[in-house]
Amino acid sequence: MAEGGVPAPEGVLIVNKPSGMTSHKIVGIVRRLYGTRTVGHAGTLDPLAEGVLVVLIGRAVKASEYLMESGEDSRSRKTYTALLRLGIATDTDDITGKVTDEFNGSLPGEAEVLSALDAFRGDIMQVPPMYSALKRGGKKLYELAREGVTLELEPRPVTIYRLDAECISDSDYSLRVECSSGTYIRALCRDIGAALGCCGTMAALRRDEACGFTLDMSYSPEVLEAMDGGERLSLLHPAESLFYDLEALTLQPFFARLASCGAEIYLKKLGISDDCRFTPGTRVRLCDEQGFFALGEVRQFGDGPAIKPVKQFRI
Repeated sequence: MAEGGVPAPEGVLIVNKPSGMTSHKIVGIVRRLYGTRTVGHAGTLDPLAEGVLVVLIGRAVKASEYLMESGEDSRSRKTYTALLRLGIATDTDDITGKVTDEFNGSLPGEAEVLSALDAFRGDIMQVPPMYSALKRGGKKLYELAREGVTLELEPRPVTIYRLDAECISDSDYSLRVECSSGTYIRALCRDIGAALGCCGTMAALRRDEACGFTLDMSYSPEVLEAMDGGERLSLLHPAESLFYDLEALTLQPFFARLASCGAEIYLKKLGISDDCRFTPGTRVRLCDEQGFFALGEVRQFGDGPAIKPVKQFRI
């Protein structure tokens, strides 16, 4: 409960983060406007970047670890519009960094650039930027980089579902990217430039979609500031909206009570043990007469497959 016995706000707020502002700053603004410390987000945007930042408020923050996972489901995919600038490389892999290399020859033509994109579609291995929030030995990489530390980073698997480009000038290309969680667009720009032999860096970035939420569903900090409390509360999507791509399973009161206490519910008790939709690893929305209350996952137990509640969203 918030002060005065008023229920604390909870839900999902879609913010249009402006370029030049950190994701942490957005979290601070939302904490102040909604009067709660329980605020997080589903994936950092670099200060240079703008666009969709999915902000989690109240019990919705429990969903964060599941939204950050990579995988085939739609929640893990993100869509970006980026500006690739050929001819220079920087230590941050974007235009804000220190130039580390410049190409003095003739830049590749449009046909060559478009052809080079083929190698970056599908499942690829990507080395994260040294200037990133990934941790090594308890310290964020960008903190180590600022101390002058350089590490050999291991490439990680990511998936590029869509990659299109439009020529803006001899050196600039607008990229449209749909990718898995964990993909660095800065690293993609760097690697495209390297493949072309002319260097490359990211000059601008906008996140157009994340967790199923699009830019036209977002609100800028200025718009949020101008609203009254009731208007801001009306913008919150329920935590369940983060999992709309998952099957909803409504339990009878007896099984719902067991699940709300964390007990596994055997599929044979629910009469769905032979349903091919519920294989081990499958996640579902668990609902009762009041609606969604927990995220469940099908797991194999000694007495057979069962749905185990893995995250409760109702107290």
